[in-house]
Amino acid sequence: MPSARLSRPAAFWSLAALLVLVLASSGVPTPLYRVYQARFDFGPGLLTAVFGVYSFALLATLLVVGALSDHVGRRPVLAAGLALQAVAMVLFLAADGVGWLLSARVVQGLSTGALTGALGAALLDFQRQDRPLGPVVNSAGPGVGLAAGAVGAGLALQFLPAPTAWVYGTLTGAFALAAAGVLLLPESSPRLPGALTSLRPQVHVPRAQRPRFLVAVPCLVATWALGGLYLSLAPSVLAGVFGVDDHLAGSLLVLAMNGCAAVGSVAAHRLSGELAMSAGALVFAGGVAVTLVAVGTTSVPLLFASAVVSGLGFGSAFYGALATATRGVVPGARAGLMSSIFVVGYLSFSLPAIGAGLAAARVGLTLTAQVYGVAVVVLALVAVGGLLARRRADARLAARAVERRGSLAA
Repeated sequence: MPSARLSRPAAFWSLAALLVLVLASSGVPTPLYRVYQARFDFGPGLLTAVFGVYSFALLATLLVVGALSDHVGRRPVLAAGLALQAVAMVLFLAADGVGWLLSARVVQGLSTGALTGALGAALLDFQRQDRPLGPVVNSAGPGVGLAAGAVGAGLALQFLPAPTAWVYGTLTGAFALAAAGVLLLPESSPRLPGALTSLRPQVHVPRAQRPRFLVAVPCLVATWALGGLYLSLAPSVLAGVFGVDDHLAGSLLVLAMNGCAAVGSVAAHRLSGELAMSAGALVFAGGVAVTLVAVGTTSVPLLFASAVVSGLGFGSAFYGALATATRGVVPGARAGLMSSIFVVGYLSFSLPAIGAGLAAARVGLTLTAQVYGVAVVVLALVAVGGLLARRRADARLAARAVERRGSLAA
């Protein structure tokens, strides 16, 4: 019944909470990976495969159903995705070997891929036009969710007798309730023809958004690549390089980076997208450079300080990239564009981290972290250079337009 639907502000913040919940469930396995390693006896290579299979399933789903909610509406996609999350949590509960763990991560990836575009687009649908917070929540959500999931699981490991049962049992119930709660949301997207056509694997960036999207790509790659390294190998690096073999400490390192990323996103939201992206990329590059020093000196305080600075830069840069790429996008293209942004993000999140896990088995965690850090710094600086080049090109085009108008008037 229409009277039972949530108001637009309530719907917006409910969607924000759902985004955090979904991403928290993605962050939960990070401190548990080393527990699974000990329980099922596998090394860093298989660890990053477990991490990577989630991202590949997520990417495949983004490419296939990323734009579906632009055609069938947001609510059906959200309800199905949340129900699938509950199934993934049950699989985690039942996991008694690597095969089950891989299956759970695949189902979780399928669900998160289906939800990413729909949730991101719905937040843009319900934001107030005089106070557009959609890009802020979309950029801060990953930091808040991943940090909350990692820290929650770390605390469960530290203080609860059956941590995996508590964590995944709670999440199963939360996702079942969330799937039913979608019925309270008003539908925010017009139903457009072409639902079946939209299922062809594609990266859909509307023509008007393409120049800004391309400018944002290096920034997306740099920031998400570091995020992938933290979520897959940060606890292992802390134990293997710095000698800190503590589950909670690994979770706190993830919190330092991802939590500060959320702070950076919120702090940057009053800046223009391009300014937030360039300033954030520079701060991010500086933070990662400090990480390189921390790894070289095995200084734990310096490592945590670098995670804070990198996170602040990550948040600002990602918010700026998101705001730049989505500015002016029409409602019927929002889910497709958001999915394309996250395709770039999750490719950068997964492939470099998998490569790092394989490299660590051959050359060690220290050298792997150092090479990875240098590559990320270079990408962040390329993002700043690309943005400056784009501004100069736009200024030249504007000057030529003025000259043409002047010559025509003469």
